[in-house]
Amino acid sequence: MHAFDVLGDPVRRRILELLADGELSSGEVTAVIQREHGISQPAVSQHLRVLRDNGFASVRAQGTRRLYAVEPGPLREVDQWLERFRGFWEQRLDALATELARGRRARGESSPPRNERT
Repeated sequence: MHAFDVLGDPVRRRILELLADGELSSGEVTAVIQREHGISQPAVSQHLRVLRDNGFASVRAQGTRRLYAVEPGPLREVDQWLERFRGFWEQRLDALATELARGRRARGESSPPRNERT
């Protein structure tokens, strides 16, 4: 399965978002996904299997629990593919930053407001 086929499903994307914060048990993932998407435990397990079989997630046993974690390799491949398109939005973001700075200078502000600082 192609990476974008795997990532094209909103449930699988949400599972990866959950795992991005750290390792979770299958039960923890299932509880969130069932609450948010209203799908059954076997359906969540199938999504976890697709992620695992395609290298996006790994699983390890800890007693009777199965702990899932993100595997970065396939995400790096997606990032590399996106590299050729990154300039389309980076130029616009650079232009926005320039306009924000001009607006601050016009108002006599020396630094960005707290919510604009990175």
